[in-house]
Amino acid sequence: MQQFRENGRVRITMEQNGVAQVRLIRDEKLNALDAQMFDTLVLAGKALFEKQGLRAVVLAGEGRGFCAGIDISSLGALSDVPLTERTYGNANIFQQVAMLWRKLPVPVIAAIHGVCFGGGLQIASGADIRVVAPDARLAIMEMKWGIIPDMGGYALWRGMVRDDVLRELTFTNREFKGEEAHALGFATCLDADPLSRATRIAHDIATRHPHAIRSAKALFNRAHDLSIDEILMAESLEQQRLIGTRNQMEAVHAQLQGRQADFTDP
Repeated sequence: MQQFRENGRVRITMEQNGVAQVRLIRDEKLNALDAQMFDTLVLAGKALFEKQGLRAVVLAGEGRGFCAGIDISSLGALSDVPLTERTYGNANIFQQVAMLWRKLPVPVIAAIHGVCFGGGLQIASGADIRVVAPDARLAIMEMKWGIIPDMGGYALWRGMVRDDVLRELTFTNREFKGEEAHALGFATCLDADPLSRATRIAHDIATRHPHAIRSAKALFNRAHDLSIDEILMAESLEQQRLIGTRNQMEAVHAQLQGRQADFTDP
């Protein structure tokens, strides 16, 4: 991707079908978040926003885990950042690295193995779908270090996990495995090979009408904040934009003819 250059923290690989494979690549530190990782994730997000033909994103950590959370050795430097400044729309830089996956117009599938702690769990929670290994270790870890989850977790977990469960996990910072994560709502599904499963899901999504996929994600993102009347109107507006378009008719023809659709990209 012309707009993005790997710098030892994040790698983006584009597949021919429009699926972006995104990797955190600081394995020697379990992909822990330092200032360079935050900066690079924001740049990666910008590159993905600008990528034409993007259909879906697979987000994973390279090596032994997804992400161990904040690199404690970097906490002093990170504490100098003014948290109340909205430098990325409605977010500061720490919130943006988790929220950007929800803000992307295409579905994001996170593949979680090994550890997924603190800020790493908030980043994974920004994904639309989370595939988790049964033996993965997860935790809302921030209280261990005398801080609170502040990377968008409170917004991203709304409607995902029961409020009292979130309180217990936040107050105690206890670890839980993938199977419990699935029962609680953090995990969409379990798989011993989460990356392969996440990639299959992304490839399936990449075969769908790309404008319809983007419309569906936009509606999901807005639904929590709208009244029933507003949701009904939003559905109608999005559908009106899709019905009768070249891609929508191509979806119908491909189904009737038993062939793969040939969509034009947004």
